[in-house]
Amino acid sequence: MLIGEVARRSGVSARMLRHYESLGLVRPTGRTGAGYREYSSEDLRLIFQVESLRSLGLSLRDVRRALADPAFTPSGLVDDLISQTRRRIAGETELLTRLRRIGAAEPADWADVLQIVALLQALGSASAGRRQRAALSSVGEAPVPVEALVEAALNETDPNVAGALRWALAQSGDDGLALLAEGLGAPVAEVRERAVQAIAEIPTANGTALLKDALANPDIVVRRCAARTLGKRGVAEAVPTLVDMVVEEANDVDAADALSALADDPALAEQIATRLVDSLAHGPVESSVRRRLAQALADIPGRAAARALVDLAQDDDRAVALTATYILQMRADSPS
Repeated sequence: MLIGEVARRSGVSARMLRHYESLGLVRPTGRTGAGYREYSSEDLRLIFQVESLRSLGLSLRDVRRALADPAFTPSGLVDDLISQTRRRIAGETELLTRLRRIGAAEPADWADVLQIVALLQALGSASAGRRQRAALSSVGEAPVPVEALVEAALNETDPNVAGALRWALAQSGDDGLALLAEGLGAPVAEVRERAVQAIAEIPTANGTALLKDALANPDIVVRRCAARTLGKRGVAEAVPTLVDMVVEEANDVDAADALSALADDPALAEQIATRLVDSLAHGPVESSVRRRLAQALADIPGRAAARALVDLAQDDDRAVALTATYILQMRADSPS
């Protein structure tokens, strides 16, 4: 076969075939009387082998090594190709993500594009100060896409930067909630905690609804953070978790404050007092728990709370009794 026929059958251009020949990869078996290259069926098979190996990402040098050395083992080279391909995919994925984020920001001109790129780079900086400045400046004429803010917030370990990122997300309203909701199911506990903390700072009806759903999250840290925020927003569904937090000494002061806020509703006040009292009735309760319950009852109005405090004032533990007595005195002195 002449070079034109080989090119047609193999899909390899005549120019590339001549390049293969110059490298010693595939040499035509012979020449015609007129001096044209003439390829055999074995030559054609070798060309297909070269193209197959190239399709895996091998360089022509590696292809030549593979075909020339009978003892050549592919395992090491294939492992290298896998690593190179993964790095290339990661790089392309990162580029695609960056382009999508720039597109989502709908830049008006190239100046906007450059500003967005600079902010995205700053959010990924090794400097905490630079990341914080980027977060604070992200709410402006060319804002950072909310996708980038959510990713940064879920991965940020510096508390000051994290606070700035949550603030920036709160300015975007509900835009980041769907992505933050995905963070609540992340496999890493720290990411789940950051997600619920960010949602807690978004004071919208949809944010509150998401926090209500979070009360059933398998992660107790997520449930407790959601309950603290919901309690301050007057959401009754948070009461059981808040009472458990008081009993278990888990941010119990914050939990008691949230219960106090909820107790502004008389109907809820009785419900809260009943739950706190029920905690005393479930088997032996340590004196430290009884003291925390007494302290939590201090700001709960109503008869149920008052009766519980009277009982606690007779507690065998002197510290518990004194705490309850003091609270009763303060309630008696307080104008109703």
